[in-house]
Amino acid sequence: MSKVLVIGAGGVSSVCVHKMAQIQKTQAGIFSEIHLASRTRSKCDAIAASVKERTGVEVATYEIDAEEVPAMVNLIRKVQPSLVVNLALPYQDLPIMDACLEAGVHYLDTANYEPKDEAKFEYKWQWAYHDRFKEAGLMALLGSGFDPGVTSVFTMWLKKHKLKTIRTLDILDCNGGDHGQAFATNFNPEINIREVTAPARHWENGEWVETPAMQISTEFDFDAVGPKNAYLMYHEELESIAKFNPEIERARFWMTFGDEYIKHLTVLQNVGMTRIDPVRYQGKDVIPLQFLAAVLPKPETLGETTKGNTNIGCIATGEALDGSGEKTFYINNICSHEAAFEETGNQAVSYTTGVPAMIGSAMMVTGKWSGEGVFNMEEMDPDPFMEMLNQHGLPWQVKELDGPVGF
Repeated sequence: MSKVLVIGAGGVSSVCVHKMAQIQKTQAGIFSEIHLASRTRSKCDAIAASVKERTGVEVATYEIDAEEVPAMVNLIRKVQPSLVVNLALPYQDLPIMDACLEAGVHYLDTANYEPKDEAKFEYKWQWAYHDRFKEAGLMALLGSGFDPGVTSVFTMWLKKHKLKTIRTLDILDCNGGDHGQAFATNFNPEINIREVTAPARHWENGEWVETPAMQISTEFDFDAVGPKNAYLMYHEELESIAKFNPEIERARFWMTFGDEYIKHLTVLQNVGMTRIDPVRYQGKDVIPLQFLAAVLPKPETLGETTKGNTNIGCIATGEALDGSGEKTFYINNICSHEAAFEETGNQAVSYTTGVPAMIGSAMMVTGKWSGEGVFNMEEMDPDPFMEMLNQHGLPWQVKELDGPVGF
């Protein structure tokens, strides 16, 4: 049985469900039934209608508050899926994991847990579930998006096929798309802004080095995009990559932002609109960042106007497997916003996360990836995942560079 229940109805979920439906048409043994639930059922219905129009596949829809564990358990027992695919907000990871344990079903997500009242995301809360999932004979796969997700798989593929050890790693996430808006985020505004405004951290010589947010940048010339300013940030895959590759001396994450984005974000910070603590307004508690997210353009509405490409990948330096000394390799994917929209009705930032969510789900329901407990992407064989990236819209390429990056 390969019935799946997807939670969440944003752009990533839309892509994931579209891709699951495509596979159902050609490889029915992977996803026999697709069920979709979120707090707003009308969003699920809109995705289901698009999937039906594009593929002919029926998607069942439901309304659910993913933070209500008893309700989640009831829904899981009603649907009886083999896998719950959590594409909701990171705040909801733990309640959904609790529901999966109680209902006895496997779990997958794309981003690690973070508490509502603190802009801090790390794996400790979810890693603490390992023994419970193991005792239940269940598998939880964390971070099956692009970053985290594909970037972790890229790293492990390089280590399996090119490098005996990795000394330094730089993850570069470039969105070269233009959506025509003065200020908009390409994924959930609340999560995006919490990430960007948090202090930067990178792994160096066995410890975390923290620096102020958006203070360190470098220019990099991205294929199919051009030169862009990339800013040092913290991203969760740094934690898991460092854990499962203890020889790494330095691991960093860089993301590109345009000057207009930086200008608007600076103003919003200065006037307090990125705060996550409640403010009393007209007798009600209002969280400024949540209000801001409500008035900004929804990421799932940007697909039609967004033009250009994304370019996301890893540059790793280490000892070559063939004994030829130190080598540097660059492995990446380039994704077209226009092509992503034509195929699924969503822009490439949603596409590059939704496709890996589908592939991770396929790895689990087919048994190519299996285990009992809580696992990160780095613990799995990268080869079958990499093969499906090439088959389902995210082709990758790898090349040797002259030497380590100079930034």
